[in-house]
Order: sequence, then structure tokens, then C-alpha cells
Amino acid sequence: MLDSVRVRLTLWYTAVLTLVLIALSTITYFIFWRSTVQRTDVNLAELSEAFLTTLDAEVNDQSGPDSLRLAGQVAITEHRFRDHVFAIFDDAGNIVVSSQEVPPASSTAPFSSPSFQHFFDASSRADRLFGKVKGGRDGYRGFARHFSSLGRTYTIVILQSLHQQQEMLEEVTATFAWVIPIAIVLASAGGYFLARKSLAPVVAMSTQAGRIGAANLHERLAVQNDRDELGHLAQSFNGLLDRLSQSFERQRRFMADASHELRTPVAILRGEAEVALSQQERSLEEYRESLGVLHQEAERLTHIVEDLFTLTRADAGQYPLQPRDFYLDELIAESVHSARTLALAKKICLNLEEASESPIHADESLLRRMILNLLDNAIKYTPEGGSVSVTCRRGGKEYALSITDTGGGIPADLQPRIFERFFRADKARSRTENDGGGAGLGLSISRWIAEAHHGRLELTHSNPAGSTFTAYLPAEPLPSATGS
Repeated sequence: MLDSVRVRLTLWYTAVLTLVLIALSTITYFIFWRSTVQRTDVNLAELSEAFLTTLDAEVNDQSGPDSLRLAGQVAITEHRFRDHVFAIFDDAGNIVVSSQEVPPASSTAPFSSPSFQHFFDASSRADRLFGKVKGGRDGYRGFARHFSSLGRTYTIVILQSLHQQQEMLEEVTATFAWVIPIAIVLASAGGYFLARKSLAPVVAMSTQAGRIGAANLHERLAVQNDRDELGHLAQSFNGLLDRLSQSFERQRRFMADASHELRTPVAILRGEAEVALSQQERSLEEYRESLGVLHQEAERLTHIVEDLFTLTRADAGQYPLQPRDFYLDELIAESVHSARTLALAKKICLNLEEASESPIHADESLLRRMILNLLDNAIKYTPEGGSVSVTCRRGGKEYALSITDTGGGIPADLQPRIFERFFRADKARSRTENDGGGAGLGLSISRWIAEAHHGRLELTHSNPAGSTFTAYLPAEPLPSATGS
């Protein structure tokens, strides 16, 4: 049962509410009790003032040795209240007069109890004293004060029964004892209902998400309210499904393209081998021709496999960089010199704009591979008699290496996909069997190399007059020596 979020939320809510109600009721009870005690003390003080005023008036009207006692009896009679006990003590602690001597007596005299004796002894050390005296049903609230009359000092003690107050506090306690459980039960039921209703969309999303698989990856979660947290969760999950769908589509297309690219050289190798083996007698030249075809296709197959292995290690973050300090302009010049043979074979003019010294801290072999890939791509798709230009400039904290060709350009609708693996813009740059075309992995690898150096590779310009690819590389040292 505790595995349910709804139950746990309800239990937490109930526990917190219970603690709050108990704390609130305790504080309320203490405040009510404190207010009752203060109100009782004020009443006792006021009653003592009225009693002494009456006593003084009666003493002036009396004469004889018992004038104070007689005046006290009259004052007690005039101020008799239910649940109140009056007493006047002389300075020796003897009772001069008390309400218990004036019939009818309302309660048993508490003056002989040890609790009263302790209270009376304490009153001798203070001009006024409030305290609790045991006796009766629920005890008394006592008040004692000293006064002077007829040249002597006396002490008046007024005791008020706490029975009514105790009954009132018991009623408050009983009320809390009924209200708190009922409130907890109602709040728990309401909390469970709200938790169930609030989490119902989550349950629905969980059920719907459980039905989504590779076969129906196009389905999406329903978004009831895109402005609340659950709506945001559904949108985030739908975004994840979009990315997964795109990843599945790219993976499917990658597998199809890889199978197609690998099938062609394998089929050529197998066919050429079958032809060579099917003939009983062949001349040396025929065997050399067959072996040349096999070697050419094996090289092509090896190149495709190496590119795939490079991209696989790059995706897994297992291709470590080996950076060192060198000059980028020298590396570009060496790469251009290496590509001149390809350019001369197609009668293409390969131009290198002289650049200033460009120190860089990077992986030289990877940057060489990126530059050669871009040069090979530009030469491959530039017709005979065309030209390829290479420039390198520094802007701020990065180098901009641009390679421009005079090929047919890339259609605008195909430009966003130019860096996809195995993608070739066949409509504008078709590959024939004898042009040395690759498998469409060169730009993907080049972009990864630029990004591994915390740079980027972009198609900055493309129209029917030609295309320009620009690699932006940081001129500052690499923050780490491992490709991401």
C-alpha cells in the first residue's frame, strides 16, 4: 500500500495536519487557561478592594472590642458569592472572622489544610500574593493581602473555587477531542481524493507511455494543460519521443545506407573473384586486371570501414585527442600540396592564399584529415577547368579556414542535411563509379573533428556558382585533450 504515491502523499498530509492541529489546540488551550487565570486574579483583586472598602465603613460604625469582627461579618454578608470563601487573620495567624462562620456555609473550610498553611506562610513575605490552594472539588485560587485597621495589621484571604473553570476547560478539551479526529478524517479523505485526481494525468501518461514502442513511436502523450507542471512533463516527454524518433530514423537510414555502401564493393569483389575462378585458363594480364579491381574495391571497402569505426568511437567519446603546438598555416600548405595531384588530374586550379603565422594547440593528424576531406570534397565536385581556393584568417579568438569551389552548388532544400552520414546531394553532385567518390562520410567526420576541438564546421555559402565550407577553430589552447 505504501508503494502508492497517492497513499504516501495522503499519509504525509495527514501526519502534518495532525501535528498542526495538536499544536494549535495545545496553544489554544494554554492561552485560554492563562486568560482564565488572569481574569480570576483580577476578579479577586477587585473583590478584595470592594470588601475592604465595606469593612472600613462598617468599622467606623461599630464600637467595642469586637468591632472588626462584627464589621467583617457584615462585609462578608454583603459580598457573599457562590464558590468564594473570605477570611481575616490577625498578625499572629489566627482567624478573626471567616465566611464559614456566617451561615449558610457554602463549603467545607479549607483553612486547616497543609496547602493553605503553605500559601498563608508565603503571604507573610509579600504584600500581595496569588496562589493555588488544594481543597474542595478542584481546588481554590487564593489571594492574600495585608491591610491595617484600628492600629493593627491584618491579612485578608479570599479563595475562589476552580470547579467552574475546570468544567469549562474540560469542555474545551472534549471539544478538541471530537473536532480534531473528525477534521483529520475529513482532511485525509479530501487529501486522498485530491491526490488521486491530481495524479490521474500521471497515471494516464504512464499507461500511454507503456504502450509506446518502436512500432508506434509516432504516438504522443496528451497534454491537458500546457501551463502546469504535468503539462510541462508531458511536453518534455513528447520532446524526448521526438528526439528518439529522429534518432531511430537516423539509425534506420544509417543502417540502410551503410548496407548499401558496403554491398557494392562486396558484390564487386565477389563477382570479380567468381569470374576469375570460373575460367580455367586466363592470361597474366587478365589476372592482373582482376587483382587490380579487387585491390581497388578492397581499398574502398577499407576506407568505408575505417570511417565508420572513427565515427563509432567518436560517438562513444572514446577517440582521444593528442594535441600539440604547431602552425595551422603550415599544415594547410602541406595539405594543399598533397591535394595538388588530385587537382591536376582534373585540370583544376588549386589556389592557397598566403596567411600569417597561425599558432594553434590541437591534434595535428585530425586537422590534417579534416582539411584533406574538405579539399577532396571540393575537388571531387568541381568540374574540369574549375578552381578551388583555400584561405585562413584569424578573427578574435578563432581561426576561419575556408575552402571554396566552383562546382554546381547544393540545392537549398538539401543544405540542412549535408553533414548527415552517407548523405550525398545526388541531384547536384552525383557520384559515378570512376570519379573516386566516397561513401558520404567525409563531411560528417570533418564536422566531428571541428567540434572535438571546440570549433564548428559550416556551409557558409552555396549557389550554382560554387560552395564554401568554413571551419572555425579556437586560437586558444584546448580546455581538455579528449574529444567529446
